[in-house]
Amino acid sequence: MSATTEVPVVGPRQPCPCGSGKRYKVCHGKQARDAERQYVVRPFAGLPGECDWVAMREIVSAATAPLRLASGDDRSVVVCTLLPGAFPALVRENGEILLALQTMTSTGDPAADLGHTLAAALETEPGSTVSPAPRTAGAPRLHDLIDTDAEFQVTVHDGFDYWLDPESDAASEAKAALEEANSAVVPAARLTSVEAAYWCSLGDRDQVRWVLPYDEEPLLDGLARLHAAGDDTLGEGTRLLGTFRAAGLLVPVWDLVDGTPADAVEEPAAALGERLAAAVAEKAPLTSEQRRARAGLANRQVTIR
Repeated sequence: MSATTEVPVVGPRQPCPCGSGKRYKVCHGKQARDAERQYVVRPFAGLPGECDWVAMREIVSAATAPLRLASGDDRSVVVCTLLPGAFPALVRENGEILLALQTMTSTGDPAADLGHTLAAALETEPGSTVSPAPRTAGAPRLHDLIDTDAEFQVTVHDGFDYWLDPESDAASEAKAALEEANSAVVPAARLTSVEAAYWCSLGDRDQVRWVLPYDEEPLLDGLARLHAAGDDTLGEGTRLLGTFRAAGLLVPVWDLVDGTPADAVEEPAAALGERLAAAVAEKAPLTSEQRRARAGLANRQVTIR
């Protein structure tokens, strides 16, 4: 068995399929467990659009973005939020690869999971879903396989119509599954005035969820300065609910006035972005009021994954 061949998963006490003569749990099974234990705080750091990668993984229901392979191969690769059955990837009949961010399983380094899946997809026959064997230490990370100089352009969709291959007729079962999935989509839009801020309509409320690129400590200081001054809002009637942590970045969440459309938030978001950048850059110690505001923000933090 060559070094590039995927090793199937077997029982831990069975012989490893690689042919080493060792039991799986002390051969490739051990490598898989070691890979799962590796933890990367900011797995998408170094990729263009790091904050949008996090948003597609944690915030947006249906979105896509084209990728360019580092090898110079012009094969079409599209990263997306979700695929049918939560498969990690699929290869269309024409060879186009769809690579999903929202999957059923993940290790401590999602960028390595994606690189492992993309490498498997590049070797998968057209017209197939991709279910790679467990990732082992040393597998390529996404950074190794895609052009990190290419711009990352996200398109938010109203539903999962990108699941269907436009070059083939979808079966009635696929269309039914698509309709069911579309009914659960949270309407969203990416703001254009700032980076990685998403308007979301949750039915009973409208929100802006903004993935910010700052390190956590200075960002909390900056938000505290704005909150103490009453400058942390997106306009009258809006309020900063708190933050959640995802893939090593903080994501503040603002409640909007009911019925606020996405385009109405563009100018307030741009103005807030400027205020926040100045507040994060401020080096003066926090005042007592600002420290209380910071403690309140820290107490309302939630880590997703």
